[in-house]
Amino acid sequence: MRTPFIAGNWKMFKTVRETVAFVTELRGAVHAVRGVQIVVAPPFTAVHAAAEAARDSVIGVAAQDLYWEKEGAFTGEVSATMIKEAGAQFVIIGHSERRKLFGETDAMVNRKLLVAMTNGLTPIVCVGETLEERERTETLTILDRQLKAGLDGVASERLRGIVIAYEPVWAIGTGRNATAVQAEEAHAHVRSRLRQWFGGDAADGCRVIYGGSVKPDNIRELIAEPDVDGALVGGASLEVKSFAEIVARAVPAAI
Repeated sequence: MRTPFIAGNWKMFKTVRETVAFVTELRGAVHAVRGVQIVVAPPFTAVHAAAEAARDSVIGVAAQDLYWEKEGAFTGEVSATMIKEAGAQFVIIGHSERRKLFGETDAMVNRKLLVAMTNGLTPIVCVGETLEERERTETLTILDRQLKAGLDGVASERLRGIVIAYEPVWAIGTGRNATAVQAEEAHAHVRSRLRQWFGGDAADGCRVIYGGSVKPDNIRELIAEPDVDGALVGGASLEVKSFAEIVARAVPAAI
């Protein structure tokens, strides 16, 4: 059984002070939670503060991006070694906002993923189609392309160390989420491709999570689907109460 994975992507929100207050309050809200992996992804400036505030708790910390070079003349970029030193254990790669607003390609996603794994960071790799692509019934084709190129060079035995986030672009920040049936269709397709390319054991061990207007009132239905292993939460992760509720509702029934 795959452990549910709930991550909060804060995007460009929260100062260092606000981050410390949030993580401190979240610690109290989820301290008794078992059976769910919990991660928060603050802005780069607050990664270290979040890691310190989360120390010795059930909360992990992710960076929202990284650059594939270790160092050099790359103004504004942050390397894997830097974010790991700051205290992150995870890193989000290939979010649709990075792809759309900053021109990230599948090849760039792949380079970031490989360097993250080399440096001991768990990649949370985002894939997903736009509304126009869905309306043209290209969803599965887009997923195939992003997965094939993004995971190029990954050995089967290392697939378990990757989290894949299916985020339909049309559902991010719009309040319009995919239905549980739509999410499961995409997730099942992703897992079938992983099984085809990496083998059954690797595919069964890799967690595939859903992102796109996830809220406390829809997480239970989503995560009940057999191939939905958790969520990458946007707006609802900015408030402790709503994020903690999502975490609590993701706890497996057997726990």
